[in-house]
Amino acid sequence: MTSRPIHTPNRPPAVIAVVLFAIAAITYWDASQMTTRAAYGMSASAASYFVALLFAVLAAGHLVSAFKPSDVEVEVADWKAVGWIGLALCGLIGSIWLGGGFILGATLLFALTARAFGRRAFLVDLCLGAAIGVFVFLLFNKLLTLALPQGPLEKLF
Repeated sequence: MTSRPIHTPNRPPAVIAVVLFAIAAITYWDASQMTTRAAYGMSASAASYFVALLFAVLAAGHLVSAFKPSDVEVEVADWKAVGWIGLALCGLIGSIWLGGGFILGATLLFALTARAFGRRAFLVDLCLGAAIGVFVFLLFNKLLTLALPQGPLEKLF
């Protein structure tokens, strides 16, 4: 008689699944608390319910992945790169929150994320990020007429 090896769950996907289920629950609860209803068609809460459903599906996928036996060796995380990307997101959020605008935030996001991927040309990346930020801002603001957070650079356009 052969015995099956006991499989222990892969901890990181299981933890991520729990966090995603929590985000799905919070998003669902937030959607249920919206008081503005549409007179016709779908209300604003429909998008939030859809996002909650997507988070729940992602969580279920991570949960399946956590308990599925795998022979693949899990790579060690590069925490320095994760830190750079975290700093990039904080730069974007901080720029918008402090009134620096979308273009400055997008510039920081691009340059710091490129640094996380190992690129060392920081000034070139700042210039590329600024060009991409201006392009995206003009695309959204002028062509699609959607408002993005404005700072001193955006007011020039």
